Amino acid sequence: MSQSTLDDDELFGEAASEMREDVEASLDEARAVLPVADDIWNVEADNTLGVLNALKGALDVDDAEEHLRDAKKWYTMGERADAFEDADDLEADIAALETLLEDVETAREQVGELTSTVPQLRGTLEEFAAEDADEETDDDADADADADDDPEAEAEA
Repeated sequence: MSQSTLDDDELFGEAASEMREDVEASLDEARAVLPVADDIWNVEADNTLGVLNALKGALDVDDAEEHLRDAKKWYTMGERADAFEDADDLEADIAALETLLEDVETAREQVGELTSTVPQLRGTLEEFAAEDADEETDDDADADADADDDPEAEAEA
């Protein structure tokens, strides 16, 4: 085996190690910016909309998605170059993190839908209550007017 071949193999081994380290580092960075469980469970606000907005903010995983993308990029490159001797653990970690991020994003979308639905619902309920109150006021006024027109009702009073 020539010296050049040995050096190439050695360099390839170093590059493979560095790729693995890059994948692992990107996965660690993604995990580090995931929402903290207590941050999505314990939310303080003055009203429902405030709670929903705080929850939506806590479920933001854009940074984690970017780190996952980097991990997948380096992993794919290493796999295609056949640089990893055993990459099953990396593949499993990427898949698990990808599934978790999808679940968090789904929850964030659902909270976003509620964030727009709850104020609309509140407005509709307020309008309904106002219309109901107007109808009761109109019914009372009609009853008073009917009593004024009915002499027997006045005599009984």
